Amino acid sequence: MTKFAGSLLCLTLALMLAGCGGGKQAAPPPTAAIAPSPPPSAYERPEEELLEEAIRGKPILPAEVARLSDRLLAEGSSTFHNEQTMARLEILLTKTLGAAPKEIRYQLLRDLGIIHYHQKKFNLARQEVQQANELNPRDARTHFYLARLAAQHGNIYQRQGLSKKAKGQFTLAANEMELARKLEPSNSLYRQDVKQVLQNERPQPAARKK
Repeated sequence: MTKFAGSLLCLTLALMLAGCGGGKQAAPPPTAAIAPSPPPSAYERPEEELLEEAIRGKPILPAEVARLSDRLLAEGSSTFHNEQTMARLEILLTKTLGAAPKEIRYQLLRDLGIIHYHQKKFNLARQEVQQANELNPRDARTHFYLARLAAQHGNIYQRQGLSKKAKGQFTLAANEMELARKLEPSNSLYRQDVKQVLQNERPQPAARKK
């Protein structure tokens, strides 16, 4: 009887050990939940479409107007060659300016100045960009356009034979470019000579047909 009980105990232990062995595969770890993609931003739509809606009276905050304007007026933008878009943006900026808080107002003034600069309304552009600089003297793009405006006035004086005034404007342009560089040292635009910037603005002559 004792031998039988011992054998039964050994068999039971063997079965228990077999059940705890590595034959059974571990359950795979739970899959991490994937967050749904955020809905597309309104600003992923074409800027001209947003501008058209704002002109037609759709409510838009001054900060949103400033961001829209900055995108439309990015350096090298096709906006500068689209008279209709420039005119509509000018209307929107002017309309928004009165209700804009101080921290936004300088951007709207600067961007109005940029529009008028590219429309070759240099005196008006200079007034607006200078006002923007008074509100925020630490905006690099404001100084960049002050430099371009000073250089444009230097060219005008030079053509008029007013060499002393021209030299003063070119010196001012160089100082403004230096300020822009200090405020945004990583921006390659501000590392250029201001006269080269004006040279790049000129349309390239069309290639002659052979």
